[in-house]
Amino acid sequence: MKVCIALQCCYLLKRKTMEQKIPEIHVEELKKDPEFLANIERLEKECKEEESVHKGYQLLDAKLVIEAPEDEINEIFTFIVNTAFEKLATYLTEHKSFNVVTNEEERAIARAIYEHAIQRYSENDKKGAKEMFLVLHHTIDYDELKDAMMIHAAAVMSGMAFDDFIENLVDVKDIDPHDPLAFFIQTFVQPTDILLQMYQKYVKQGKEELKVLEEDKNA
Repeated sequence: MKVCIALQCCYLLKRKTMEQKIPEIHVEELKKDPEFLANIERLEKECKEEESVHKGYQLLDAKLVIEAPEDEINEIFTFIVNTAFEKLATYLTEHKSFNVVTNEEERAIARAIYEHAIQRYSENDKKGAKEMFLVLHHTIDYDELKDAMMIHAAAVMSGMAFDDFIENLVDVKDIDPHDPLAFFIQTFVQPTDILLQMYQKYVKQGKEELKVLEEDKNA
């Protein structure tokens, strides 16, 4: 799985923050530091044994710090995405929600699905992107983020191109890099309630498409 530009953008802000905190000479030292390398080896083992998306992201961050080869980065991305979708299938079957506020693993699963949806959107796979944004709206147990996912889905359904979405609808100035939910776009040029009203036609359409999940939940 190749790392697309959209996913690279998701990491740009975090990597810049990390680089500001870790001087270049320290990064070079980390590449030879036995403790740091042992931690990477531990994460490689634990994320697969525990099938942990959260630890997969920890491993990814460590690999990015030491500028690991692209094939290693892609391998971690593949593990993260595949594991996240396997867990999503289980959550949908068991009618469970993602606690993205306090549960690190569930937040990581939702993040992986979201980043994959963003990738699909950036590649103009609007059907795939819309479905994933709607599923996130359905499964995330946090109202502000649920609404943001519906806005994503509505923008896709309206035919808005990915570049237009980023340039004209998203307000990047309000993104807090210290927010654990910063990898999810939640800030827009208009308040969320106004956008939901503006896109009410597509919001209604999205909720209609989600009825099958709601009916299955209540069966």
